Order: sequence, then structure tokens, then C-alpha cells
Amino acid sequence: LFLPNGYLMLPQELIKKKRDGNELTDSEICWFIKELTNDRISEGQTAAFAMAVFLNGMNINERISLTKHMRDSGNILNWNLSGPIIDKHSTGGVGDCVSLLLAPALAACGGFVPMISGRALGHTGGTLDKFDSIPGYNTVPDISLLKNTVKDVGCAIVGQTDHIAPADKRLYAVRDVTATVESIDLITASILSKKLTANLDALILDIKFGNGAFMVDRAVANQLAKSLVEVGNGLGCKTNALLSDMNEPLCSSVGNSLEVLKSVEILIGSKKESRLLKVVCALGGKILASVGLSKGVPEGIKKIEETFQTGHSAEKFEKMVFALGGTKNFLRNASNVLPKAPIVEDIFSKYTGYIDNINTRVFGMGLLELGGGRKYAHDQIDYSVGFENILPTGHFVEKNTPLVRVHARSQESLNIIKSRIIDAFDIKDEITTSRTLLFEYKA
Repeated sequence: LFLPNGYLMLPQELIKKKRDGNELTDSEICWFIKELTNDRISEGQTAAFAMAVFLNGMNINERISLTKHMRDSGNILNWNLSGPIIDKHSTGGVGDCVSLLLAPALAACGGFVPMISGRALGHTGGTLDKFDSIPGYNTVPDISLLKNTVKDVGCAIVGQTDHIAPADKRLYAVRDVTATVESIDLITASILSKKLTANLDALILDIKFGNGAFMVDRAVANQLAKSLVEVGNGLGCKTNALLSDMNEPLCSSVGNSLEVLKSVEILIGSKKESRLLKVVCALGGKILASVGLSKGVPEGIKKIEETFQTGHSAEKFEKMVFALGGTKNFLRNASNVLPKAPIVEDIFSKYTGYIDNINTRVFGMGLLELGGGRKYAHDQIDYSVGFENILPTGHFVEKNTPLVRVHARSQESLNIIKSRIIDAFDIKDEITTSRTLLFEYKA
């Protein structure tokens, strides 16, 4: 293969072309990704390519090409099912356990949900780490078990295997250590190359912004939403998005086993989490409408709500857990089988007033300090630690009102984060902040 200037197709020539701000063709991107997948591109060349894209960007045609060829670098799933193949993706936030509730709810509404999720790195939680806290649950099943679970149950929440978009694994490993993670173009290709290996009919995106999210700025989150929607639709998958505010933990529990337990309590109807359920129902309503499982978004929202009221989503969740190796009758036994931390202690308010703001990132970083997240990709996680009973904004507290309950492995780790957690709550004489939770993205 040759470049338009007549030079032989070499990695350095493609890197130079993008370095100089020129558009790469589909055949050039295809060649580069094939060479990358086959380990014929060095780490230095991969890093240079990522930096060239980071600095100069890609247009929509380049993004579609990059995503398509990264997707096609591994296995593509094929289905023979009686309903639409649908999925959701979130950019991650503190206390974000939407997937645990939405996947079974969508399955209960007639969709089939092969949800390929990720693990945590940094202060936002990872869905797979939550499921790894369930004894026996297999987050990396073989293709046969994955397909059978989706067919028989309707949903399966699993991780990326070595055979799913391997080019993304290679490229992301380099991006992570070369300050090129925050590229809209590369984020788009990374997310969608994995998601679209499932041959989806539709995808709904939850793009989060705020102090508890990967992206703090709403405008940047909107740019990513626009890119993802354009590329997803460009590759034949009905794709839509919502923006959601992460300036407050989405759930009153933060931590792997604690978020699983809270999800179980919501599924069986013993606890309510209004902000979390609002996001779940909004995302679910949009995707059901997009594939004709409801006549519109309002009806779709109502259908999702009904799956929680009737217990159908709970039934799907329990069947999924058991099909993928988890405990039988998990919903009834969750509090007994999930790992528990040896130290549980309330942290109290120093002031009287209303909780006006919460520095949500402090909780994400606090989970890291407790051992419940990863500072580095190879770190082992303590699934038992975290926070529960986190009071929401707008709540009135007095001195010595419990703001949050901490689950820790040691008193030392708890003491390290204690003052930071107290300071994360901005308590004022009156409420001065009013926030909207969900926003439509601007195309």
C-alpha cells in the first residue's frame, strides 16, 4: 500500500501526515489498526500516533473509520434472537450503579442486553468491579456462555476479553501513560469499538459531567456526546445520549459491594434512590422508544418503572447472576454473601444548616484511599470498603448529625479520609444551589 504522495505505507508516514494536520483515509487507518493489532507497530509509534491525534484531532469520517477498524480487529458477535439487541454506556461517576438496574429492566421490557463494561481506574467506579464483589460471578465468560445468558435471561453484564476489540486494548494501554486519554476522537473510538462488537441495534449513552465525573465541564461532555452519537449512527447503530449531573453522588452508597447491595434493595423494593432511578428510567425510556419497544419516551419510562414495581427486573437480575456463576437466590442472600468491612463508623457534621454542595470527587478519591479502587491498573481491590447513607444536597443537618457511614479495612485508612469527607459537605444557613439532573445533548 502507498500513501497519496507515492511513499510506501509506513507507520512514520501516517504519523507525519496526522502530525501535520492532514486527514487520514479509511485505507490508511485500516492498515494502521491491522498493523497495531498484529504487534507490528512499536509502542513509540503508537504513542506518537495518539499524540498526533490528540493535538490535531480527527474529522467525523476519520473517527468513523478508526472506530470501525478497531471494532473489526477482533470478534463480532452474531445473534438470532426474538427482539432488538440494545445496550447502554456511561462515562462513569461516583455511585453510578445505573447498569445494575437498567440492564435487567431493559431485558424485562423485551430487549436483549449484552453489556460489555469496564473496570475502574481513577476516582470513578467500574461496573465490573461491582460484579466481581459477587462470589462466583464470572465477568469474563467465554462467548458461548455470554450468548446463552443473553438468549436465556435477556441480559449479561460482562467485560472485554482479549478477543473483543484488541486494537483498543493496545492503544489504550499506551494512551494511559502518555497523557492522551482526554482526546474526544480517541475516547469515541475506544468506547464504541467495544460496544459495537455486540452488533447492537441501538445504544443509549449517559455522558456525565461535574466534580464526580471524568469530565468536569458540561460543554466538553456535550462535545463527547455529539461525537459518540454521530459515529454510532454513522456505523449503523441507533445511538442517542443524555447528559447527567455528577456534582453529587448518584447513589447514597459508594463502593463495590455496597453499591451492589443498594441495587438489590432497590430491585426488591425495600429502598428508594430517586436520583438514580430518574437516570435509569430516562435512559431506558429513550432506548425503548428508539427500537419500537414503546410508542415514545414517556411510555418507555413508564415501562421501565413498571419492571421495578412488578419485580420483573429483579427476576432478570437474579437469573443473570446465577447464569454467570453467582450465588443462587442472590437477592435473598446478598447481605450475607457480599464481602463486609471489619470497621463501620459514622462521620458527623460539625455544623448546623443545609447541605448546599458536595465535592463528589472526594468520595471517589476516598474510596481509593480505603482500597476500594485502583491507583494503578494492576492494583487489587478491596470490594468491601466504601460509604453508605451519604446525605444528599438540600438535607438539613445539625451538629453531630451523621453525614455518611464509612466501611473500612483499618482504622488508619479511615482516619486518613475522615476530615476530607467532612469538608466535602458545604453546609450553609440556606440553600443557594439548584441543579438539574438530566440534559438533552446539543447536536
